[in-house]
Amino acid sequence: MKGLETPIKVLLVDDHEMVRIGLAAVLGTEDGIEVVGEASNGIEGIRLAQEYRPHVVLMDLVMEGMDGIETTRKLLELYPECKVIVLTSFLDDEKMYPVIEAGAFSYLLKTSRATEIAEAIRAAARGQSVLESQVASKMMNRLRQPKQHAAAHEDLTEREMDVLRLLAEGKSNQDIADALFIGIKTVKFHVTNILAKLGVDDRTQAAIYAYKNGLAE
Repeated sequence: MKGLETPIKVLLVDDHEMVRIGLAAVLGTEDGIEVVGEASNGIEGIRLAQEYRPHVVLMDLVMEGMDGIETTRKLLELYPECKVIVLTSFLDDEKMYPVIEAGAFSYLLKTSRATEIAEAIRAAARGQSVLESQVASKMMNRLRQPKQHAAAHEDLTEREMDVLRLLAEGKSNQDIADALFIGIKTVKFHVTNILAKLGVDDRTQAAIYAYKNGLAE
């Protein structure tokens, strides 16, 4: 998409036919934007994305079958370079945050003006996100809220959890290396990370943490 020498290929995914017709008509008058396909549901949207490889997808959130959140997730697993712009009537947290976490690039409301939608498409092609003002406000408020304290072990990798369990059983570094078929230097590396992530000073404290939190028998 560098330089935008070719039109920005846009795919519309919305279960309301009149919305698709209106968007296609409006965007069809915009220079440098080409609507390459229209899908009435998520499954069809993914199929058409495979066929047309759009640069930008305008994605509705509430659709029968596969909703916009799951469609966004699956679409970006297949084509991570694609930019998904959510275009919806919904501002509730249960839909907004999950679709952003799924990889949505921009978030607009269907009350947006046609020029705003077109500019969001061009911005996405340039790698610039656009958030509707109420969405941006919600996101900022969420960031300002004190973070809930998460359990320290939630940051441990699966391998670090394996090492922690064995460590809690009183295994030496060599025992752990033998049990997990890894080198002793790797074990020492994992133990160092475990202590840092759990915020403890030594192996004994790590073992106590593991037992207190039900991570070891």
